[in-house]
Amino acid sequence: MVNAFILVKVGTSEQLNAAKAAREAMLRVRGVKNVYGVFGRYDFVVFVETGGLEELSRIVLDNIRAIPGVLSTESLVIGY
Repeated sequence: MVNAFILVKVGTSEQLNAAKAAREAMLRVRGVKNVYGVFGRYDFVVFVETGGLEELSRIVLDNIRAIPGVLSTESLVIGY
């Protein structure tokens, strides 16, 4: 089992609900356990539980980064 925090930066949008829509989309991704809105360099911290690093990679690359408005991610794999 691999657990990780994914730091997510979203872009600005003409729609006021862009960040809310991105958060809701991330919560629907399989393996995502929670999404926290934060202040600072990143907009969200996403807690993910996966079966391994390959699955984590698919979640980040194929799902989270594909969400409209997501500009970048940084993965922090929990080591201990």
